[in-house]
This record gives sequence, C-alpha cells and structure tokens, in this order.
Amino acid sequence: MQKFLVCTDGSQYARVCCEYAAWLASRVNAEVDVVYVTDLRRFEMPFITDLSGSLGIQPYQGMIGQLKEMEEQKAEAIRADTLKIFERDYPDGKVAFHHRTGLLVDLLEEMEAGADLVLMGKRGESAEAAVEHLGSTMERVVRASKKPCFVTSRSFREIKKLLLAFDGGKSCRKALDFLADSQAFKGLELHVVVVAEDSGEEERGLEQLQEVERKCQDSGYVLNCQMLHGTPEDQIAEYVGKQAIDLLVMGAYGHSRIRHLLIGSTTTEMIRRCRIPVLLFR
Repeated sequence: MQKFLVCTDGSQYARVCCEYAAWLASRVNAEVDVVYVTDLRRFEMPFITDLSGSLGIQPYQGMIGQLKEMEEQKAEAIRADTLKIFERDYPDGKVAFHHRTGLLVDLLEEMEAGADLVLMGKRGESAEAAVEHLGSTMERVVRASKKPCFVTSRSFREIKKLLLAFDGGKSCRKALDFLADSQAFKGLELHVVVVAEDSGEEERGLEQLQEVERKCQDSGYVLNCQMLHGTPEDQIAEYVGKQAIDLLVMGAYGHSRIRHLLIGSTTTEMIRRCRIPVLLFR
C-alpha cells in the first residue's frame, strides 16, 4: 500500500473519497495521486454538432473554446478544494493532482499502473438525480480495474469496525490475504461473516470461518467471526446496520452458480444498500 489513485469529479461523494484517502494514506504513509478527467464527450455532444450546422463553423468553434475554458476553471477549483482536504487531513503526505482529458475508463490502465489501490465515490455529479442508482462510471471502473477498489459513501466517518463478507471465492481470498498482511487496518475490530443459505452449507461455512481465524489470529485484529443464515444480501446488510460497521470488505465476484458478466450481483447490491464504504478485490 505505497500509492493510491483517487478519482474525483468535484462532487460531494468525491470530496468524501478524498477524506477517506487521506485517512487511509496516513495509516500506511502512502503517496496519493488525485486525477480529474474532463469527459471528452462534453465536446462532442450532438446538440453542439447540430448547432454548428445551423449557425456555421465560427460560432461552433467559439462554443468549444468556451467549454474548454470552463473546464479548465472547474479543474482548477477542484484542484484547490482537493489539496485543501489533504492539507488538513494528511499534511505531511505526498499528494499530486492531475487533470486529464478523455474517458476515465480508457485512461484507467495507464493511471493505475503504479498504484496499489483505486478510490472513488459511489456516485458522482448526478447523484441527486438518481439517489437509488450507482454511478455508471463507478461500475465501469470496478469492472475495468486490475487493482483493489475502495468505493466511498456520501459522508465520512472514521473506520473502527470492518466486516469481511467471506464466501471462499478467489477474489474474497485476496481480500483475506490483504487483511492478514497489510498494516492498513491493524488494531481495528474485524468482523467476519459467512452466510449459509441452507443447512447443507453450514459445514462448509464453518470450515471457511476456521480458515479465516487461522489466517488472522496473529494479525493484530480484534476478531469476531459469525455464521449467518439466509440470503447473503439481506443478512450482510442487516449485520452492517446492527453492528455499526464502518467498512465492508468483499470480493468483487463470488463463486456462485451464476457467473455474472458485470459486477457480481451480491457485490452490486451491497454497494447500493450499505451506506458505508466498500473495499472490493478482484
């Protein structure tokens, strides 16, 4: 955990993302790269193209110039606000701000190459218009990224309790390895749950809990392991609320019978329902 990539768009969710990045970076002394990407499609909108045909090329070129100038001003405002957050919450940290033009998903492979963790808000600039929906950019980034993704919520609170939702899958085992080896969350309260959907899964669930206990028993956590019964989405969400969990850790994909083309269905539902950050592993 030596370097973070933080994706921002200047929204409230993005500001909170910076607060979480500063908190986590201060625990592991990580470098932070913050990137704001001007969406290239802003300069290729159909209605502008239509206007260029009716008004002529000169007014169209003028509008593009004005849009680019506005984007530069917006990027500068986001830069100033972002650095202010890190100066307050991570004053001794190494933080850099970058402004790029293009599509975030297309630039992601290049930008995350030297990073160990990607952080971004659950929703973006259109959050108020679609409060029950996840940000489309967030979903694309989680699908495309080869690094763990830290998806942040609308408001910040210090992480004291984290929950590992363990299903025995490969991505979940990566999460377990990270928790056992990294210093990022050492000393905190680690809850681990396995959800058995029927009685036939209880034996396997107990074996999984024992595996986690062996892996984490000397890792510096206050450990609390539980087996739950029912639908994973419902049981995990209920546990998060009852135990006042501050961070949910899970695999981005499970090992269920149905292999989803997008993010695993349980993962997507957890991001949507839980009003806390979610740390995802591929």
